Amino acid sequence: MDTALPSLSPSQLAALLGRADAPLLLDVRRPERFAESGWMLPGALHCPPPQVAAFARQRPPRAVVTYCVHGHEISREAAATLRAAGWDARVLEGGIDGPEPGVDSDAALQAWRAAPPPRIRRRADLGVTGERPSRWITRARPKIDRIACPWLIRRFIDPAAEFFYVPTEEVFAQAQRLAAVPFDIEGAPITHHWDCCSFDALLQAFELRDPALDVLAAIVRGADTDRLQLAPQAAGLLAVSLGMARLHADDHAMLAATLPVYDALYAWCRSDRTEVHTWQAHVEPAA
Repeated sequence: MDTALPSLSPSQLAALLGRADAPLLLDVRRPERFAESGWMLPGALHCPPPQVAAFARQRPPRAVVTYCVHGHEISREAAATLRAAGWDARVLEGGIDGPEPGVDSDAALQAWRAAPPPRIRRRADLGVTGERPSRWITRARPKIDRIACPWLIRRFIDPAAEFFYVPTEEVFAQAQRLAAVPFDIEGAPITHHWDCCSFDALLQAFELRDPALDVLAAIVRGADTDRLQLAPQAAGLLAVSLGMARLHADDHAMLAATLPVYDALYAWCRSDRTEVHTWQAHVEPAA
């Protein structure tokens, strides 16, 4: 085992998530351990250990973080294989379940438990298994929720997800034809419920636990449900979203153009949110 392999703590990994340039998360748990667990890391792709070498050859090298159950030999061997093929591979310390009691140090176990890695529920019923890209479909001409949800899916659930925008009356028929999950439409598994919007429903469905996403959810909810009092930033998101809709007649072009807006909002939500701008164009002279 190569002890010189670079690694990441769960906290360091969490700081990289939610970004367009986030590393690929490669789940290299053995198939039986993967199948028995209902969890994976956000946006992870499962690759059984015997397939790692072929995986490394078949894709262009990029930044990747490997993880297994406890962060032992399996994830380290996978990272070594990927690095030999030119990938910028690192290992997640403690894996998805944490250091192994009786094997790893108590200090490592306590540190991992104090700040475990973010996880999401695997949802086969929503097409999110970590084994193949998911597909999602909704109404055409998106404004807020139908852009916010794809952003959340791409950044935290499935980076390879496909999205379809179709006329309202065609959503469910096309969903069946395309094997896609309907969202943000009445009767869909992911949609508004009471005073919450589809963005909230996604967070709940995948059990995403992130205080910054909770702040962003309030902004999206305020903009999408005309309750601008929920967050001061909701009015700004509404204005930008309506403006983007006027600039882009093609729904996928609007999605591509607006994803960086949500990247920026999420970055702000992760900050301490205390920075203000107070420059004044004119100050009355003192008497």
